[in-house]
Amino acid sequence: MKLFIKILHERSECKNFIQYTKNHTPPKYLYTDIALFVNMVLLFDQFNMPEDIYEIMFATKQQVIVAKLLIQNMKEHDGILTKTAMSMFATHLHDGEVIAEIDDPVFKGKQIKLSYNKRQFYDRILTPMKSMGLIDYDLYKKHYKLSDKFNKAMIKVGILWMQELRRPPQQFALKKEDIMNLKEGSE
Repeated sequence: MKLFIKILHERSECKNFIQYTKNHTPPKYLYTDIALFVNMVLLFDQFNMPEDIYEIMFATKQQVIVAKLLIQNMKEHDGILTKTAMSMFATHLHDGEVIAEIDDPVFKGKQIKLSYNKRQFYDRILTPMKSMGLIDYDLYKKHYKLSDKFNKAMIKVGILWMQELRRPPQQFALKKEDIMNLKEGSE
């Protein structure tokens, strides 16, 4: 419960909820709202899967480039960035002060000046990476850290699928009216 309070505390419109939770048990629907906020969906074609993990996770080429830069920056700092360092990285991107060499064949061997909106960086790059388990944020130390939770989540998804394959088929209970409607619709 404390984790949910800390997440909500960052959102200014939830101050009343925090005061409420100190004295009461919160209703169940509040947990649902929080859980929906951190969902991430990965859709991929197993026959046309790119070799680059970033191209599977992100929709646009620009997002792929920025995500690669972020991970590279974190690797250069032993896999950890403080909240301030992350903000500075996002600000430098926003101001167009980042110069990088991109592995795209069109820009091979060239230094490119990059710019990416700070709000979009947090919304479309950092937040999805946190929700997928690629990056962890420690609320107490206030730093971001590269994580292997994504791998563990993918293993769990595979196990869930194997369990579903082993289950016997279920009989769906249809009302008699529904069956009649299905027969009438097919004629």
